Amino acid sequence: MPLLDLTDDAAVQRYAAFVRAHPHRAPSQDPCWGVLKDDWAQEAVYLEEDGPDGPRIVAAMSLLVRRLPGGFSVLYAPRGPLVDWERPDQVHRLLAEARPLVDRHRAVMTKLDPEVAFSPGLDAWMRAQPGWVVKNVGAGKDDLVQPRHCMVVRLTDDEGRTLDEDALLAKYDSGLRNRVRSGRRKGVVVTYGDGEEDLRTFHETYRFMARRNEITARDLAYFRRMRQAFGERMWVALARHEDDVLAASVTIDYHGKLYYLYAGSNDTKRRLGPNQVMNHELMVRGLGEGAESYDMGGVFALDDSDGLFVFKRAFCKGDGGATAFIGEVDVVHRPFLYRLLAGAVPRAQHARRALSGRLSHARTWWAARRARR
Repeated sequence: MPLLDLTDDAAVQRYAAFVRAHPHRAPSQDPCWGVLKDDWAQEAVYLEEDGPDGPRIVAAMSLLVRRLPGGFSVLYAPRGPLVDWERPDQVHRLLAEARPLVDRHRAVMTKLDPEVAFSPGLDAWMRAQPGWVVKNVGAGKDDLVQPRHCMVVRLTDDEGRTLDEDALLAKYDSGLRNRVRSGRRKGVVVTYGDGEEDLRTFHETYRFMARRNEITARDLAYFRRMRQAFGERMWVALARHEDDVLAASVTIDYHGKLYYLYAGSNDTKRRLGPNQVMNHELMVRGLGEGAESYDMGGVFALDDSDGLFVFKRAFCKGDGGATAFIGEVDVVHRPFLYRLLAGAVPRAQHARRALSGRLSHARTWWAARRARR
């Protein structure tokens, strides 16, 4: 049956094996992702074709279900579906198999967000599909769930062979290479931990960064669920100098693709370049594991005035800078409700960011006031 029974362990493991081996695999398409996103419902659908050893899975789509007022919902395939985009029939067959989920959840739309490189041909094909709304070139950050441009470092050469550390360093710009070498020479080291204390240390550092940059931070329970979902594939890294923790991060090794998901640093010894050393050491560990790529996460604008973009670009110089993905596609099922939703979501996202900024300002003011007492 093409709808995955999430209570059938054997069926889930068969499905997971396909997802984890797919070229466009991502943690958010894994069945484990539902453990992390416990405020959404979860579904999954797949396609089979006959093979020499019997039926085999050839396409899959893990979906999160967000409830809306009135009994409606949105279906969202984060970094999915996992299909052969050169086979339009496969894409449409998979969406047809998901139709019972559209009906069951009274879905207004199904949002697709594949980790597939942008190409004019694929973009034109997507835009030609009836009922599809494509969001890529020209879309603003309030129009997208995830950034379309990601900063990805390739850890293999053109023949698929794992790089050595010298070849990795050669990808960086010269200033970054100097900072990595200088930080190491001055005693910055990176350690890994799988215990509660290390997770708490990461979270404290991450929350400090969030307050400083006036952005919303995940709570500690979120990262505990992430560990529950991904186990030893979740790396908690701490950049240290002597007795001080200077920076910390969480990375998932998703079967050869590394995702640098959350990070933070404090204001201690920043001149030592702990973030630069930490990212480099994570990639060196990835080389030892035979990983193929290191995804530093997205940026909404390729703008030199954005410090985060400039920081990430220094690592990606040898890979041409940002990697552009195809973007998001809303497959619309209820056009009237979709139009209402399409107008409301950007306003809600903008309001949420504004509220987060005001709360951060309030926390900073209160902390400063208490310090003066």
